[in-house]
Amino acid sequence: MISLVIGLAVLSVVMIPLEARWPALPNQPRFRRGWPLDLVYWFFTTLITKPVSRVVVAIVLFPALKLSGAGTYAKLLEGFGPLGDQPRLDQALQMIVLIDFVGYWLHRWFHSPRHWRFHAVHHSSVDLDWLSAGRVHPVNDIVNKAVEAALVVSLGYSPLLLAGVLPFFLFYAILQHANVTWDFGPLKKVFASPKFHRWHHTSAQEGQDKNFAGLLPLWDILFGTYYMPEHQPSKFGVNDAVPEGLVGQMVWPFRKPADSSEAL
Repeated sequence: MISLVIGLAVLSVVMIPLEARWPALPNQPRFRRGWPLDLVYWFFTTLITKPVSRVVVAIVLFPALKLSGAGTYAKLLEGFGPLGDQPRLDQALQMIVLIDFVGYWLHRWFHSPRHWRFHAVHHSSVDLDWLSAGRVHPVNDIVNKAVEAALVVSLGYSPLLLAGVLPFFLFYAILQHANVTWDFGPLKKVFASPKFHRWHHTSAQEGQDKNFAGLLPLWDILFGTYYMPEHQPSKFGVNDAVPEGLVGQMVWPFRKPADSSEAL
């Protein structure tokens, strides 16, 4: 718990001045709508969702353990086969690209009508800033991690190599939700920027179902979902009747829609 509070404090010291210096929406209040709920998610996701994710991932990896003949989870996580025998840097770079590619399609999958409600929770912030990154339904988070881990390990890669860069990816996800103008200039089609991802969150029709990539916009460019106009998005949230409280948002995706208009 102490580490969570310290992490929140450090991020606040870093992100709040950045948003004040380069605001995408200058008139957005610092204590904007929904920030108390996002603060709750900051602790809920780490204390509840992540431990459950680890258990689910371990269960998912069990078939890979049997099929690989590694014998133990420790050996499995070290990597095996041609891909696992590559130099560590090669493995790490390949896994980053692979996970980003799989994440792109999982993201699109969660935007389909059948699965949208789980992802709509993440999109329900009507004012977007760095703290909004933590508002994620456990089902959304667990499915992503389980599928990505199963694929990486089944192919023989050593997922332990990603441990050193996970803090970077966490910070990168937080940065992408920040209320800043950044689009990375000449690199805007190389790396996903805050402006790129904020267009994904817009409720405006022009940005619907665009910019799914987490790191490499290449996937959006290849599959026709890239969108980066010169102006900044200004409207966020969803048209669905997502509850405003944590418990309501946990239960809502499992409820039957009152009518077809709730589905995206």
